[in-house]
Amino acid sequence: MSPRRAIAATLAAAAAVATLPWLTSDFALSLALTCVMYAGLTVSWSMFSGVTNYLSLATAAFFGIGAYVTAWGLGTLPYALLVPTGGLVAAAFAALFGAAVLHLRGAYFAVITFGLGELVRHAITYFEKTYAHTVGRVIVDVPGSTAVFLTVLAVSAAAVVTALAVRASRFGLALAGIGSDEARAETLGVGARRTKVAGFALSAFFAGALGAAMAVRWTYIEPNSVFNPFIGFQTVLISMVGGAATIAGPLAASVVFSLLTEFLRLQFPYLFLMLLGALLIALVLYLPGGLASLAPAVRAWLARRAAGDARG
Repeated sequence: MSPRRAIAATLAAAAAVATLPWLTSDFALSLALTCVMYAGLTVSWSMFSGVTNYLSLATAAFFGIGAYVTAWGLGTLPYALLVPTGGLVAAAFAALFGAAVLHLRGAYFAVITFGLGELVRHAITYFEKTYAHTVGRVIVDVPGSTAVFLTVLAVSAAAVVTALAVRASRFGLALAGIGSDEARAETLGVGARRTKVAGFALSAFFAGALGAAMAVRWTYIEPNSVFNPFIGFQTVLISMVGGAATIAGPLAASVVFSLLTEFLRLQFPYLFLMLLGALLIALVLYLPGGLASLAPAVRAWLARRAAGDARG
């Protein structure tokens, strides 16, 4: 599918999903909100890490930064302005951090990005205790659930559209070249350092915007909840299960994974993490390319069946 058709399909799907607040119950809308949030997080993560092979565990840090932008600014600035502001603050922070550490690769980069989340969490905890004399913040006068859902949907749809546009651009080709062979990409004229920082910051923008949009869903914000490492790990796992090198794979996996997690949590509250871990191990062992790797096999099977019907 061409990028234009894919973008048109994305916008059409987003318009259809936007009708859910008037068609479903509050519980179903809450599940849909989680699915939409992780769709945006996984696609934005894959936009950078999926093509460059830089395993970033900093999603929770950017998400938390965006959430605290809303927690600190709500009441002074309108919600519609706080969401992009949270994304811009997260992107600026990612650009500064990326300029310092994006020369690292592999486990070193993964470990230091995980440490970034812990560093920011402790820094905000210290700031809140020292200067605000509190650990968390109570959020009042929040927009309704419909407004929150539509805002999160808009940010996630923008992430998908941006990812599609990036994949079809010279910038996307540069990121893919870095993922294939960074040294060779540099010899071909790619400014690897500048490209990596820009891609890392663009990915962080959507994570920060989603954190800012989701912050009003909770009436009480504190560092341990919004800088939760589980958010970052789940984003990475969903992307890998769906196929981090694709866009459709993480989108499909975000829905399946979010619903499965909720089902396991409700049915097996004490065992769901073990069951989830076992399922992920099985997927990594027997489906290493993610759900997206099934598409060629399905197309080949359909082609063989069509050929058999034609001969018959």
